[in-house]
Amino acid sequence: MNGAVRDGGRRGDARTGASARYEGGPGDIARGRELARGFLERLRATGGPAVSDRTAGMVQLVVSELLTNACKYAPGPSSLGLALVDGAVEITVWDSAPVVSPVPVARTADPGRIGGHGLEIVTALCQSLDVRRAPGGKRTTARLRLVDDGPDPADGR
Repeated sequence: MNGAVRDGGRRGDARTGASARYEGGPGDIARGRELARGFLERLRATGGPAVSDRTAGMVQLVVSELLTNACKYAPGPSSLGLALVDGAVEITVWDSAPVVSPVPVARTADPGRIGGHGLEIVTALCQSLDVRRAPGGKRTTARLRLVDDGPDPADGR
């Protein structure tokens, strides 16, 4: 069921959630970004919270980083869930990593290091990041507020 999508969520409202299951293929990351983009477009179109282009880009970047880690360190099935929770997007990635000891954490910033910046980026963008063992693997959940406090680079400021 590579890239199968189930939209919907709490109380039957299609704005509140979207999810997909992946098999660990090379296109999973792009499909995850597309799922996030569609979810945010539905929020905008149905009178949900305002989502700036900058914030939409950050959500897609977080999805990319979390799915990249799942594909890189836990080849096999994974799933992505997106939910609107208290003015934030909750991004949850489950992967099939058989042993998570210790759970992954963001490394100290090192501009000379090539690679290994994914959780560092996620931590910088999100209000919270939680990694836990889960049945058959691990579950990583990040929360990113939809209220955008910074200038939009597209505005030229």
